[in-house]
Amino acid sequence: MIPTTLHTDNRELADIAHTKEETSSPVITGTDIDTTPEVAERGRKSPIWRLLMLFAFLAFIFLLGIGLQRQNSSGQRAEGQAPDFEFTTFKGETIRLADLKGKGVVLNFWASWCSPCRSEAAMLEAAWRREKENGIVFLGLDYLDQEYAALEYIAEFDITYPNGPDRRSEAYRSFRARGVPETFFIGPDGQIESIAVGVLLSESDLNQRLEAIRP
Repeated sequence: MIPTTLHTDNRELADIAHTKEETSSPVITGTDIDTTPEVAERGRKSPIWRLLMLFAFLAFIFLLGIGLQRQNSSGQRAEGQAPDFEFTTFKGETIRLADLKGKGVVLNFWASWCSPCRSEAAMLEAAWRREKENGIVFLGLDYLDQEYAALEYIAEFDITYPNGPDRRSEAYRSFRARGVPETFFIGPDGQIESIAVGVLLSESDLNQRLEAIRP
């Protein structure tokens, strides 16, 4: 016959085990969720801040567009007397436009990252080699570029006429250029005779422009 005490012990053990399960299992109630006024206020403010940031970004883009439009419409490229400028070539030579009076000057704004510039690089170099003994000087001003990339570009096309960086884009702004490539043809009297906006159309086009600035 089984002692009644054993049954009593088993029931007690079962009750103890059930109690442990209840205490060890986490129960999430509504009181565990932080519903303080501060948290609720932050939740309401989050979408508002996002809308404000989006509005500020759109306003910046809008104002930037207006600024660029005004810049593009604020006067044409330089004409008449060419603005004087001075620059130092990649080889360390200092050149000033005013010192070239009496000669025709071909001033080319370019950049190594400019794909269209590559289309005319060889033609400009060939014209320079042909005309350098005829009183025409070719100058290249590198626009918004990295020096190592510019030197690689010069080496790639075996460019021998004077080239250098346009520091702070001073000459670019003085001539009111709007892109690259742009080439200004300046006569012996310092007057701008013509401007090639974009790639020179052909060797014939280049030769006609050179004739107009020949001393």
